[in-house]
Amino acid sequence: MTTKQTLFQCPVEAALSLLSGKYKCIILWHLLEGTHRYSELQHAIPQATPKMLTQQLRELENTGVISRKEYSLTDFGRTLSPIIESMCDWGKTYMSDRILPKDSSDT
Repeated sequence: MTTKQTLFQCPVEAALSLLSGKYKCIILWHLLEGTHRYSELQHAIPQATPKMLTQQLRELENTGVISRKEYSLTDFGRTLSPIIESMCDWGKTYMSDRILPKDSSDT
């Protein structure tokens, strides 16, 4: 694991330094289910190009969040589980309230 010393201005900035990236949270969400091979992740996240998926996986590995061969969460990575699960719950609510079509009787 490689880490660089970074001074963060707030805790949210520290969390985002690990989680920011187009597919990182989606990767972590899939890995909460258990170990996956690269091809399984590629199939689960078809919108990610192979280059982008590889880059995001390497960044997660370099920060100690996942381990590689078959990809899985490290003990440190498992500490992110409540965050990812909360994001999933919030996303479900957002999708049902804002994105999915409402019944015409609601108007």
